[in-house]
Amino acid sequence: MGKELKLLAEQIMKEKGVNKDTVIELLEAALISAIRKKYGNKSSIKIKIEPQSFDISIYEIKKVVETVKDPSSEISIEEVKQRFTDKGIGDTVEIPISIQEFGRIAAQTAKHVLFQRIREIERSLIYEEFKDKVGSVVSGTILRKEKGNFFLLVGKAEAILPDREILPQDNLKRGDIVKAYVVEVKQTSKEPVIKLSRTHPNFVAGLFTLEVPEIQDGIVEIKGVARDPGERTKIAVYSKNPAVDPVGACVGMKGTRVQGVVRELRGERIDVIPYSEDPSLFVAKALTPATVVRVGINEESKTAIVIVEDDQLSLAIGKKGQNVRLASKLTGWNIEVLSESEYQQLKTKPFEK
Repeated sequence: MGKELKLLAEQIMKEKGVNKDTVIELLEAALISAIRKKYGNKSSIKIKIEPQSFDISIYEIKKVVETVKDPSSEISIEEVKQRFTDKGIGDTVEIPISIQEFGRIAAQTAKHVLFQRIREIERSLIYEEFKDKVGSVVSGTILRKEKGNFFLLVGKAEAILPDREILPQDNLKRGDIVKAYVVEVKQTSKEPVIKLSRTHPNFVAGLFTLEVPEIQDGIVEIKGVARDPGERTKIAVYSKNPAVDPVGACVGMKGTRVQGVVRELRGERIDVIPYSEDPSLFVAKALTPATVVRVGINEESKTAIVIVEDDQLSLAIGKKGQNVRLASKLTGWNIEVLSESEYQQLKTKPFEK
């Protein structure tokens, strides 16, 4: 049985990444469980596995007594004297059990228990690994689609990417390698549940973090993201070093960095906005690509009136109001956009509070 166990242990160590000491502990626990099924729970069993050969020694532990009342846990002093010279009444002795007596069925039981415990450890390791990845971006290979969910192989774990969390332009198929944002990791009685998203605003932030060394180094900070998944994203960035342009760092030489993000997002448009503590300046920049003439701020109601040239009005508002809506979401200010003509007309009318 030692050769069989050694092969099994080596397989487990290779495939599951479990070290030898852990495998031996699990084997011992599995064998004890199987032996107790054969000899009964009353028996006190000890297992020793030789770490190199994986040869097994099985012992039944019994208490030395004058008169045996419970044969499963006691042994008479007379019998002990024939085997041990240094044991007396009240001591415990280890009585070897022949491995042949263990039996084929008990061996199968041990193997079943072992694999069960390995699965539990594997699940625990996966959970421990991924619980710290919540809020980060991972890469995975599409395995299948089932009941409205895509299943991805991420490392050694299966993760779920719901259909509602993919981009409109995504055409995912088996074997595709895609990136996604880890939204949640839950421990369950079965496998850990790892939920992914490609529509989450922070997915864009995570992609920029992967592309931009200055973000990884903490020089450039992402201050906020506003997103219409698959269509447009506005991301506000700030540099802690005056010598580093945060927008330039995120865009990259000839746009290489931002284009890397755009490719992963299937062509989603991205506006990289310089963050400013000055709300007027921040609001004006957030309305990119429109050029703003001036901004009026009402701190109390947190509203901003933005004036643009007449030919910039539609650009500032955007299709179906998308540009101004995302700018409002990014800045946290309720933005109203007026053309210069509209503003001049309002100036000639009495002001209404």
